Amino acid sequence: MVGLKTGPMFYKIGTGSFLHSFFSTIAYNLEDNNWGNKYPFLMKELYNGELPPDRIPDAEKELVEIKEAFKEYAPNCVIWDIDNLEMQPPWGDKIADRIISLSNYFYTSDNEDIFDLFTRAFNDAKQIKQSITIKSI
Repeated sequence: MVGLKTGPMFYKIGTGSFLHSFFSTIAYNLEDNNWGNKYPFLMKELYNGELPPDRIPDAEKELVEIKEAFKEYAPNCVIWDIDNLEMQPPWGDKIADRIISLSNYFYTSDNEDIFDLFTRAFNDAKQIKQSITIKSI
């Protein structure tokens, strides 16, 4: 189980492969397969270690832009693993009818939209003035 951690709070996302898929989909579709080229705060700082409190507003802007851009991509544009483009999600193309684009494709293991989870974690981190990291428990 992986999630976002800030201070004592943990925001459960799901499997490591699911979170990697979210970032892989961003890199492949929105960054021309160049990881972190367009969204360095999310794709490099957060994904590779730690997003300090002073960078959270930048990451929030990136997140909003990504969600908006994902509205233009059909669900079948999901990338499960950027390092192995042949890999498919474990559920294949069997997705809920409510999913109409990549902007609402990613739901956590607790059935929360991943964009909403990131926003909640960012808001809490700003409030307590703490960094955010990706943790596995």
